[in-house]
Amino acid sequence: MVKKVSWVLTLVMSIIFGQLGVDRFIMGHIGLGILKLLTLGGCGIWWIIDIILIATKHKFEGIQWVD
Repeated sequence: MVKKVSWVLTLVMSIIFGQLGVDRFIMGHIGLGILKLLTLGGCGIWWIIDIILIATKHKFEGIQWVD
C-alpha cells in the first residue's frame, strides 16, 4: 500500500522538527521516528540527511509525494 504524503508539509516539518522525528512520523515510519526522537536526529547527522532526501523528493518505500 502506498501512502500519499504532502511533500511541502513534510519538508517544512523536517526542517523545523526533524530532530524529533516528526518527518518520519508523517511518512508513517513510526519505528524510525521513535529512534530519531531518542537520538535527537542521530546527533544532527540523520536530521540533515533526511532534509536533503526529502528536498530532492527521494523515493522512500511506500511513499508517494503529492504537491
